[in-house]
Amino acid sequence: MTKPKIAISWNSSCGGCDESIVDIEDKILDIAAKVEFVLWPCAMDFKYDHVRALPDGDITVSLINGGIQNSHQEEIARLIRKKSKTVVAFGACAWLGGVPSLINLKNKEELFKSSYLESISVENPRKTLPAIKSKVDNCTLTLPEIYDTLYKLDDIIGVDYYLPGCPPTADLITDLFLKLIEGGLPEKGAVLAPARSLCISCPRNETKPDNFEIDEIKRIHEIIADPEKCFLVQNLLCMGPSTRDGCGCSCIKGNMPCTGCFGPADKSDQGAKMIGTLGSILKGSTESEADRVIDGIADPAGTFYRYSTAASMLGRKRKEDR
Repeated sequence: MTKPKIAISWNSSCGGCDESIVDIEDKILDIAAKVEFVLWPCAMDFKYDHVRALPDGDITVSLINGGIQNSHQEEIARLIRKKSKTVVAFGACAWLGGVPSLINLKNKEELFKSSYLESISVENPRKTLPAIKSKVDNCTLTLPEIYDTLYKLDDIIGVDYYLPGCPPTADLITDLFLKLIEGGLPEKGAVLAPARSLCISCPRNETKPDNFEIDEIKRIHEIIADPEKCFLVQNLLCMGPSTRDGCGCSCIKGNMPCTGCFGPADKSDQGAKMIGTLGSILKGSTESEADRVIDGIADPAGTFYRYSTAASMLGRKRKEDR
């Protein structure tokens, strides 16, 4: 019997999604015995020419993490899509843009200026910036084109399933592999985590009263948080109400508020939904009183759209004509 072929690839991401596959520990040995990995640059020595040589649709499933920010990433993503029966947007960056897509609040010129000219850790007296082509000793050197916008994966190629998380949990990854091998995947287009708010399974949910108000917003380092009490009741901003369940509440169990890495529980704008939730519990009968509370949020975009800028109302729409 022919083993299912698996490809794993990454784009604009930190590498944590690849590490999370290793987190399934000895189960990966059982999985590896039942599948054939044909691409996994982070862990194995495969060449893209190996993938190009495969018949179209020959790869059973490809797990692609990270958003698309340059021409090389787009080329490889399109190649893998062509060679795969099924593509999974693996992790928050592939599904929603992730932390890297916060760059969409700026532009490429501002990115280069910050990274290559103004960073205190960079010495660049010639003020050299990346170029698609450059001449060195009569040789032409090339780099991928950096796009002005970071795109979530399904802006560029068709995606069949979405696995949330920054990174996805070992349990979700194991479940995904088992369903790929044994069958049981839901209808295409599904997000492979429960379609409900994280608050539903939060161990602190019972400590949250039906009615309460927030009269200020504090950051987690400013107080000693009660390890059993709802963060919102403690005036700590927690993204649980607008975030999808399925992470196992690992941050909350570590006495840290949810930051929203599992994305929205439905098709709503995650940040806008959380802002609406917050608006309903802010204490203050006047606009100035509400503004005083909101001023406690040091970084609104990074708080409400940390993982979902590319998929949000804030995300810059596609400009490049490709």
